[in-house]
Amino acid sequence: MSSISFIPILKRNICRPKFSPIVLFRSKYDQNTAPAEYCAGLVRKFDYENFICTLLLNSGIRSLAFAVRAFNIEVARVQDNVSDMKIGRMRLQFWLETIDSVFKDEVRDHPVVQELHRTLQHHKSKELFKKNLRSLVTSRIEPITSSSFKTLEDMERYSESSVSPVHYMILQGAGISNVHADHAASHLGKAQGLMNLVRSLPHSTKTRVVPLPQELLIKHGLSQEKVIRGQGGDNLREVVFDVASRAKQHLEKARSMKKKCPSGSAAIFLPSICLDSYLSKLQLSEFDVLDSRLQKRSAVLPLKLYWNKLLARF
Repeated sequence: MSSISFIPILKRNICRPKFSPIVLFRSKYDQNTAPAEYCAGLVRKFDYENFICTLLLNSGIRSLAFAVRAFNIEVARVQDNVSDMKIGRMRLQFWLETIDSVFKDEVRDHPVVQELHRTLQHHKSKELFKKNLRSLVTSRIEPITSSSFKTLEDMERYSESSVSPVHYMILQGAGISNVHADHAASHLGKAQGLMNLVRSLPHSTKTRVVPLPQELLIKHGLSQEKVIRGQGGDNLREVVFDVASRAKQHLEKARSMKKKCPSGSAAIFLPSICLDSYLSKLQLSEFDVLDSRLQKRSAVLPLKLYWNKLLARF
């Protein structure tokens, strides 16, 4: 494998069904489950690391954070659960219309929608919440019709619009209006989004979707078909390394804003600890994203997150 230089912080060490309204658009829901409980359960099931981070937020914004994260999960799963492009667009349009209904006090029979409406009722600047919720939906429209990204910059733009708004809304819910905190949220969202896409690669065999930029695949002589067949080898490691490098740069940029951010914002940026932990494990695996050890949950991560919360670090 070729020798690649990287920023000093990381070093390489390599020698679909018929349409049916409402029911079609939600995960299995027990009518006896409270909307707040449903949202927390959804985040725990599909986004465990952020579930732990959200538990560590102050009680005043925890419910809002779970509702926003649950909404993002419901929207993100549209891509995973449909193979028909038209149905996918239809589901995303449903969520766009649902956002409008939430802010008109027309609450639909969906636990995530109900919890969003409840937690947003007393917040000011609802138009900003609406804008960020819409971004989470509209960012998914193009990927529904395209199998990959053309450039790493395209991948970054998608990451920012599909992850950063979650952080913006939690900051807003906490009453934090600060340009440096927003800047940190933007970079953290980009970093998380990039690595979320990388972490989805082991599922490419089933989904036949390779969320990697074409420019990097061409640069390293790798075809999408080889990735889908699990035959990426060293070429895939090279591509993953390039994406991880960019994610690490965004993570460090977010952390560089810490001293300029309000003291109460540190807990909101705890996902940076999870991301840093994964990048370290990825480096130890020599950027082999298919290494089964990367799929295992860290037993010490919850304690690490709690410790960093106490120290107000991210």
